[in-house]
Amino acid sequence: MKKIITIALAFFISATAFCQSTISIDSVSEHIGDSVTVCSKVYGVKSLETITFINLGAAYPNSLLTVVIHADDRSNFPQPVETMYDNKNVCVTGIIKEYKGRYEIDVTQPAEIVIEQ
Repeated sequence: MKKIITIALAFFISATAFCQSTISIDSVSEHIGDSVTVCSKVYGVKSLETITFINLGAAYPNSLLTVVIHADDRSNFPQPVETMYDNKNVCVTGIIKEYKGRYEIDVTQPAEIVIEQ
């Protein structure tokens, strides 16, 4: 019986250790490589031919986190990204990366960006 409890406890601890967490936008630099959820206001959306940028926390160039959607993934979104998210409060889930000293999360599906009500 002790062995079963020990195995169950070990499983529970390891499963919760890998769960993603919701973090403050001010702490993204401490979570590079982590899968997290970050909630903030969208301060601008910029679509270029190959990529779309959604700026969270402040307007570009002072944004604290940039959500990146590549052109191949834009067709997964039912409306233009600018229409869906600009000036709204959102929660984005993904892995934080650092790119040229800035922090970003790549998303491919609208389920990864939830509009807060």
